[in-house]
Amino acid sequence: MAEENKLKEVAKVFFKLGCIAFGGPAAHIAVMDDEVVQKRKWMTQEHFLDLIGATNLIPGPNSTEMTMHCGHERAGWKGLVVAGATFVFPAVIITLIFSWLYAEYGQLPSVEPFIYGIKPAVIAIIISAVYRLGKKALKNIELGILGTLTLMASLLGMNEIIALFATGLLGLLLHLIKNAKNTTNGFFPIVLMAGNVGTLKVLLTFLKVGALLYGGGYVLFAFLDAELVSTGLLSRQELIDAIAVGQFTPGPVLSTATFIGYQLNGFWGAMAATIGIFLPSFIFVAILNPIVPKLRKSNTISAFLNSVNIAAVAVIIAVCIEMGKDSITDWRTAFISVLSLITVFWLKKLNSAFIVMGGALLGYLLMLI
Repeated sequence: MAEENKLKEVAKVFFKLGCIAFGGPAAHIAVMDDEVVQKRKWMTQEHFLDLIGATNLIPGPNSTEMTMHCGHERAGWKGLVVAGATFVFPAVIITLIFSWLYAEYGQLPSVEPFIYGIKPAVIAIIISAVYRLGKKALKNIELGILGTLTLMASLLGMNEIIALFATGLLGLLLHLIKNAKNTTNGFFPIVLMAGNVGTLKVLLTFLKVGALLYGGGYVLFAFLDAELVSTGLLSRQELIDAIAVGQFTPGPVLSTATFIGYQLNGFWGAMAATIGIFLPSFIFVAILNPIVPKLRKSNTISAFLNSVNIAAVAVIIAVCIEMGKDSITDWRTAFISVLSLITVFWLKKLNSAFIVMGGALLGYLLMLI
């Protein structure tokens, strides 16, 4: 098949997935497996599994990076760019519309009752994600201890990003002590300058988050809590509302960055945040796709990432506790939170968007009492 036709095929497949992909990274990857491996035979099942492993070795949103890997397998580096862009595009456009509506009408009384119910429902969704991530991340007692220390440090006020990487480096150190003959690669966190809120500041902030984001999309909220809420640039309510909007849209949860960027600096802030959050993933996948087999065999990198993953779960728990304090303020929000929590664990296959919509409707109805 000609290169142009392959690119069109990649664009068609991933634009469709971007329009229908609800349910988070695991659901996205399952749909990709069906479309790319089962239906179109772009690669073997074994290689697809290798690529899934590679997404856990680099920062960024796993499902979006998987689209890039798949696009690269089908149509080279152009396919990588087309797959990632078309998968993200629907979520960004939908989120941009929500951003404008929220900026215009989000504080009106007619909308507040719905947002009132969404907040505790979002808490339940995050708790369910913590449970799933925790089961995978807690592989041994040492990681459990590291996770507990990270949770304590986060609750005591340590910057989430510092806590995350400190735990990763501590886990790496423990691995090196056990395996003194092994060598390591260096990890250098990116430090970017701060300044007044503007398009450049938004771009740099989200570029930093995109470059450091380990542990999946939900860790984004912990990072943004440290970068924006703690510094007073964004209220925790706005962050929670941004999470809620992210649950309404298909595609990657990182499109939440579009919503937050709009609140910070309008349309150009939204564009800067979107580019900043996703650009590192394109670069990482382009560099690492050819060397996936070597990375998969690295015990050193695995030790670092195992520690980072358990730290990410701890950080999410800490942020979830803080969000709970702000969101669960009376019997109505407590009832919505408990009911949402029961629902997400009882009906595990239910799309999280329905949890958010149910919370919004229940919040509206309870406010009438």
